[in-house]
Amino acid sequence: MYRILITDEVSNKAIEILKSKKMQVDYQPGISKEELIKIIPNYDAILVRSRTKLFKDVLEKASKLKVIGRVGVGLDNIDVDFAKSRGIKIVTAGEATADSVAELTICLMIALSRKVLIGDELLRRGIWGKSICFGTQLAGKTLGIIGVGRIGSRVARIASAMKMKVFGYDISMDRIKMLQEEGVNISYASLDDLLRNSDIISIHLPLLKSTRGFINKERVEKMKDGVLLINTARMELFDFDAVIWGLETGKIGGLAADTNLKPDHPFVRRLLGFPNVILTPHIGAQTKEGQDRAAIITATEVLKALGLS
Repeated sequence: MYRILITDEVSNKAIEILKSKKMQVDYQPGISKEELIKIIPNYDAILVRSRTKLFKDVLEKASKLKVIGRVGVGLDNIDVDFAKSRGIKIVTAGEATADSVAELTICLMIALSRKVLIGDELLRRGIWGKSICFGTQLAGKTLGIIGVGRIGSRVARIASAMKMKVFGYDISMDRIKMLQEEGVNISYASLDDLLRNSDIISIHLPLLKSTRGFINKERVEKMKDGVLLINTARMELFDFDAVIWGLETGKIGGLAADTNLKPDHPFVRRLLGFPNVILTPHIGAQTKEGQDRAAIITATEVLKALGLS
């Protein structure tokens, strides 16, 4: 019998699927790193979300581990190269939460452009802030999407339906061509052209060595004055100093991000000092539907990797 450890909160759907195959499932969300290192040698598979860090110091103790199931898509909390060197397979939830993240992206775009949070806060203080909340509509604006993958392509579909002009930049043209065939109003743009011509820029890149600090000062300088930035990926895609510079100078007219960094992080603390910044606590995939799908897909992929499908 295979033993499977789950170290983060996941939908019960995953547990049900794994137990249906007579797996021994130990559900320990919130387990400490020290305790994980002690018990991981006992397990054939592990399911994690973003909280649990499976780096070399943990994985080198995982003598029986055959599969890592990431109930999501980001792999920056896993030492992928070391896992592969140990013959450990990594499976993810694929597109399970893409709709949820895309919807939050559009939500943040609207909230930022229409100053929704400012209006709400003023009303709570008894202030009629109608003139203060003078915003801009999205219809007719140009949206630049950096990374037209699972999430970026969904954002493009919604934005196109909202009568926005969409530019897409990606290392592959496949998704952009597919969207064009669907009738989505999207055009491929070089990165420089996208930066120079977009009213709003939405970032949908994985966090890799090559993408860390991707939005640097040189790229911010190329953007339109007053550009709105949306980031529902990872905050480390920003060069922190460059973004603060952009906000201080007005080059960046507003920023909305679903931050994976906690409130005590110096960059987050600085961002929270700007009235034209909206931050949410990494809730992109936090929907019942998204988490149920992610749990089902990941658990199913783990069983396949163990030869039990």
